[in-house]
Amino acid sequence: MPQILELVQSAYRGETSRQGWTTEADLLDGGRTFVEELSSIISAADNKIILMETADKLLASVHIKKRTQRLAYLGMFAVSPDRQNQGLGKRLLQYVEKLAAHDWQCQQMEMTVIHQREALIDWYIRRGYRLSGDQREFPYGDERYGIAKRHDLILDVLLKDL
Repeated sequence: MPQILELVQSAYRGETSRQGWTTEADLLDGGRTFVEELSSIISAADNKIILMETADKLLASVHIKKRTQRLAYLGMFAVSPDRQNQGLGKRLLQYVEKLAAHDWQCQQMEMTVIHQREALIDWYIRRGYRLSGDQREFPYGDERYGIAKRHDLILDVLLKDL
C-alpha cells in the first residue's frame, strides 16, 4: 500500500508531479489519497485497484468501482511521472475498460476530472470519453481531495460507452 500512496502522490501533487503532465500541483496542495481511503477501497465489494509494475517498480495504478448494474467509476488513475508519455496509461485504461465490461457487464465508465485540467480532459476525449454536461462541486474543506489553491474548482463528469 505505501507504494500506491507514493505513486499517486508523485503523479498528482508536489514537485515530483511536475516531471509529468498530469500534475495538479498548481491547483491543489496536500495528499492525493491516504491509507484509510486505500484500505476502504481494497476491502469494499465491487472495487478493484489494478497495478502495472515491473519486478522492482510500481509504474501505474487505477481504481475502478462498480456503481450500478450498468455503470463503473474510474478514479485515482496514476502513472509514474518518469514513465508518462510511453503508452502505459492508454494500455491500463483499455484494460480496465474491458474488465468493467466483461467481468461486471457494465455499459458505461464514468469519472470526474477537475474542469481546469483541460489537457487531461482532452486526453480522455481522445480515448472515447465525452463530457456529459454534468458538473459536481469540488469538495472544498475535505482534505481527502486536497487543499485547494483556487476557489473556482469544479468537477466535470466524463462518460464512455464500453
